[in-house]
Amino acid sequence: MRISSLAARVGLVAAPALMMVLTALGAHASETVAAKRLFGRQPLPAALEPQVHGFYTKGCVAGAVAIATDGPHWQAMRLSRNRRWGHPDLVRIIEELSVKAAADGWNGLLVGDMSQPRGGPMLTGHRSHQVGLDADLWFTPMPDRRLTYHERENISAVSVLRKGSFYVDEARWNHSFTMLMKHAAGFAEVERVLVHPGVKKKLCDTVEGDRAWLRKIRPFWGHHYHFHIRIGCPAGSPDCRRQDATPAGEGCGDSLTWWFVEGLVPKKPKVPAKPTKPRIVTLADLPAACSAVLEAKARPEAEATVSVTGFVAPELDVPAFDPAAVIAGKPIEAGGANLAAQLPENVAVPTPRPAD
Repeated sequence: MRISSLAARVGLVAAPALMMVLTALGAHASETVAAKRLFGRQPLPAALEPQVHGFYTKGCVAGAVAIATDGPHWQAMRLSRNRRWGHPDLVRIIEELSVKAAADGWNGLLVGDMSQPRGGPMLTGHRSHQVGLDADLWFTPMPDRRLTYHERENISAVSVLRKGSFYVDEARWNHSFTMLMKHAAGFAEVERVLVHPGVKKKLCDTVEGDRAWLRKIRPFWGHHYHFHIRIGCPAGSPDCRRQDATPAGEGCGDSLTWWFVEGLVPKKPKVPAKPTKPRIVTLADLPAACSAVLEAKARPEAEATVSVTGFVAPELDVPAFDPAAVIAGKPIEAGGANLAAQLPENVAVPTPRPAD
């Protein structure tokens, strides 16, 4: 498989050029330039040992690797975004999950957004996905053929919910969905699997036998076109800030009911407040080590992509990375709905809600 090399067409000068820009802007550039602009224009990872700096919503990653665009049981989607990067542990888990799920009837993973080559805030979309420990995987199984680049940019994922409902579409759901969730939660490194509350309820209502893994299945707004796996801080990353542990129990009681009686129920429109200028997140807001991650020499794409021995897929001609294409890219949701539009304003975590 040949993929047009980002290194060959963008060049390995991104980091030095970036620092020239910052120098030209003056000593306070790290306090005035949006961090998403600095990280979002990086086409390649830092040639450093793998290490996570900061938190899922405020950090960066050194030594990231890219999952191959194609594997025996997966295909990477929305390649123009250049978000198939992560800590090596995350890439390994996705590859292993694809094998486990295939054994239980899932035709293959369609891999969505992971992280940018050096992590950090993104030009569009996610607040998290900044440290190479998050990945979005579509609820749409891989087709029986290899998708073209154009198809990967334009095909929409399909919701697992019944139209106009908070509940799973029984005509779509089958045992392979359940096993996919179980396998995803089964990795010791995976701390959370974020899904729509309707998906969580379906699992709570139907899973028999071993139910301990349901603790890791966490309900959240959106997440019915894809699910989101999050792994914990890896070894060798002392600067990585851990997330609080998930509450004890299966999470199938009052905390799940809350979503259907309050969390998902549309609220009456509030009187519009006087608009305030949003605060720009700058490099100075991120861990100090993220400056070194930006400054570091780039690792060529061919060296930083995890290859699959003995597997050959059709060639893809991937255009040169263009940050403008990321901003103009098509969301994965059918109809082009933007995930941000589905989330209540200024809500980062689903609280308050009752504990089980």
